[in-house]
Amino acid sequence: MLLAAAGFLPLFAATYFCAYRLRFDGELITHWQATFLETLLWVLIIKWLTFVWFRLHKNWSRYVTFHDLLTLGQSVTCATLGITFADALFLPQLTIPRSILLIDWGATLLAVGAARALPRLFRDDGWRFFATSRGIPSLIVGANDSGEALLRSIRSNPALNYHVVGFLDDQPHALGCRIGGVPVLGNCDDLPRLADRYDVEEVLIMSGELPGTQVRHLMETAGQHSFRVKVLPSYEQLLHEQVAVHPRSVAIEDLLCRPTVELDLDAVRRWITGRVLLVTGSAGSIGSEICRQLLKLGPARVILVDRAETNQFFLERELNRLAPDVDVAVRLADMTDKARLDALFAETQPEIIFHAAAYKHVPLMEEHCGEAVKNIVVATRNLVDLADRYGIQALVMISTDKAVNPTSVMGSCKRLAEQYVQARSIGSSCRLVTVRFGNVLDSAGSVVPVFREQIACGGPLTVTHPDIIRYFMLIPEAAQLVIQAGAMGQGGEIFVLDMGEPVRILDLAHDMIRLSGLRVGEDIEVEIVGLRPGEKLYEELYDQGEIHQRTNHPKIMVAESAKRNVLEVIRDVRRLEALANEPNEVVKAALGEIIPLGKVAKSVERSAAA
Repeated sequence: MLLAAAGFLPLFAATYFCAYRLRFDGELITHWQATFLETLLWVLIIKWLTFVWFRLHKNWSRYVTFHDLLTLGQSVTCATLGITFADALFLPQLTIPRSILLIDWGATLLAVGAARALPRLFRDDGWRFFATSRGIPSLIVGANDSGEALLRSIRSNPALNYHVVGFLDDQPHALGCRIGGVPVLGNCDDLPRLADRYDVEEVLIMSGELPGTQVRHLMETAGQHSFRVKVLPSYEQLLHEQVAVHPRSVAIEDLLCRPTVELDLDAVRRWITGRVLLVTGSAGSIGSEICRQLLKLGPARVILVDRAETNQFFLERELNRLAPDVDVAVRLADMTDKARLDALFAETQPEIIFHAAAYKHVPLMEEHCGEAVKNIVVATRNLVDLADRYGIQALVMISTDKAVNPTSVMGSCKRLAEQYVQARSIGSSCRLVTVRFGNVLDSAGSVVPVFREQIACGGPLTVTHPDIIRYFMLIPEAAQLVIQAGAMGQGGEIFVLDMGEPVRILDLAHDMIRLSGLRVGEDIEVEIVGLRPGEKLYEELYDQGEIHQRTNHPKIMVAESAKRNVLEVIRDVRRLEALANEPNEVVKAALGEIIPLGKVAKSVERSAAA
């Protein structure tokens, strides 16, 4: 490497000589020629030693950055100071003019900086100026850090054959600015005009950066013009999911995406770091994502509890790869087996519990009312009782918007579980809180994978009612907000996550058909099949008697309501538990007496049937 550093010496000699020539207008009299020759060796040695000390000879690569240039400036400055001291202390008979030292400082900085920048210039976009074809004309949406990172990725990856002609950004102050030499040409409303003017073939966005409404608008505009919208993975996805840096077509997740969730990481880390955590239902879509999010927060141990042994096996392998330094323990258990849970608590001594285990399919629970009671109500009762007995610090139960004015067995069971958690929170040493939210996009068995499978089979896509709407949330977003709400809870709250605007399922079906490159009604049919048992047209996030209160997090509310008497709730749970193995009609009738069907939901269903 020291031999490589010797490559600096000719450059140092040239800049030192140029400094003299510039200082004396190109004419060197004999005196200054002698000074130059007699001091040249000292100057070269000091500069060379300084550059080696700053290890610049090891950083000579095509990956030069602004920080490398700062280091270069420090090195050149130190070298100049070293030459000045050497001139004053060791060369009293000679004096290098201070103007020479100043010119040499600037010349060395420019010359070495330019030499270091050349490899990156040719690595990035510089070579394309001499090429006959400069790639696919493209626009990047977002004149921000993500847009700049996307531009650098395109320039550094020859496989991405793009020529970025400009940026689009809706911030007025960004117009006319340049990022990496590329101008901000306008906002998204200017896209049709700019696409025609610059012959744009593709519009590039970074995954998760734009809200779904804006992505939908871009797709509609693209459908009316001759360009495509492509999505590249975010840097977080690159780091944590090991995906490739290649553009993909817009997916349904992009259309439903909302602005990125901002977490109070300090509060969450203080709550999680160094703790023993237990996640029930860990093999499910939400439970497994909660586990992934928790690993980022530095827990001492994460205990995965579920009865699905195959999914548990693969989840353990995945989590061990993601966080090899965190103790991940798999335990098989049924939430209805209180003796097994008691033994599990005694063995593992958890400090915080995330309760995500539950049945989720509304029509199936209508036919298996007793099983819904066991796996939703009784399971929650078992966990809450044990959490209180073992002095667990906090328990967070995940609920659903179907618990609001419930019209189904599943919703009624979730509502009773909410009431049990609330009632037992009074006087408990454990902070018992509930988090309520709607549908999770692309979770197992949800509408998106069902539609995807139906498209693969050639259709039709089955929609229960043309006016049915649902709230949707991405899986990572839901998991993050569950953890955030748990950190905020003091006990007894029902936190409600901001689900944004509801989505009409018929529109969702049409979007998925179009995103698959097919035509609605021609390539794939959409069939209206009627509401299923227990299904509502409109989901709600708040009950009629609840008041929603804001919290210090913009996406988390509290549903404030009067708590039921704990003895009454315990009595109701015991009654249902005793009837759980009775005929379906018997269990359903008893459940209906305890949790009456919501009046608003009933009227909606009657109007739908009419």
